[in-house]
Amino acid sequence: MPSFSFQRVAAAIALLSASLAPVAAQAQALDLSRYTLTSSFALPGTASESSAITWNWDTNTLFVVGDEGDTITEVARDGTVIGSMSLSGFDDTEGLTYIGNGEFVIGEERIQDVYKLSYQSGGNASRGSLQSVSLGGTVGNEGIEGISFDRASGQFVTVKEKNPQGVQVGGINFANGTHTMSNLFTPNLGVADLSDVQVLSGFTGASFADNLLIYSQESQRLLEVTRTGQVLSSFAFTTISGIAEGVTIAADGTIFITDESPFVYILTAPVPEPETYAMLLAGLAAVAGVARRRRRSA
Repeated sequence: MPSFSFQRVAAAIALLSASLAPVAAQAQALDLSRYTLTSSFALPGTASESSAITWNWDTNTLFVVGDEGDTITEVARDGTVIGSMSLSGFDDTEGLTYIGNGEFVIGEERIQDVYKLSYQSGGNASRGSLQSVSLGGTVGNEGIEGISFDRASGQFVTVKEKNPQGVQVGGINFANGTHTMSNLFTPNLGVADLSDVQVLSGFTGASFADNLLIYSQESQRLLEVTRTGQVLSSFAFTTISGIAEGVTIAADGTIFITDESPFVYILTAPVPEPETYAMLLAGLAAVAGVARRRRRSA
């Protein structure tokens, strides 16, 4: 039986470390450069258009809403329609996020108000009957474009489209109609507008779990951004759709982007993730340690 060779293990670690250096350098990022467009599907007739999308982690399904606020529609990840709920009194719904237990938060852009609703397939939700919180005064067609629930902190992150662009974070108390939203950073992301945001806090333990996905409809670009406003990676949508504006991500890393046509585009990345390589290196280092101890005790 061949004996352990510390020199061979050390050489293997050095070779692997050198070949994976670019990957290790990006271990703090989800790294959108790894992603490719793998499929897409048209949304059903119940969704005349689509401006926002969110992933429900309890059902592993997608929910979409159009900016006219007529319905919220549930679809499977392959586009199969599961059900829908009628909305009344809404007219500018640009933000949508799932908060757990069958509940969602919808944002109205121009009046910059957010509403909490419980989804019931076949039911109806009237804007006037829902708990709501005002996040700012009424503006033109450049207000709150996206909202995302941070499962780790229980807070929300919102983006304001432009004039000026804004990224805010804080708590929203629907029971008493108050909030603690404040600027997270001053956007200088090199894009013309901000149309949606998605927190990555669902990836508990991952080095990128504190980052954000931010989509720009006018620049047709998806960005991965730190909470200090540093752009870590990006994905160009210029050859795919010029009217996409909603983004969400599932637990397996699959990214879903929706446009007004209405379509949903699916982006996937190969595995293993960069952090898997780091674990491999750690395992080899452990083997090297065993070999070193055996050599010293021989």
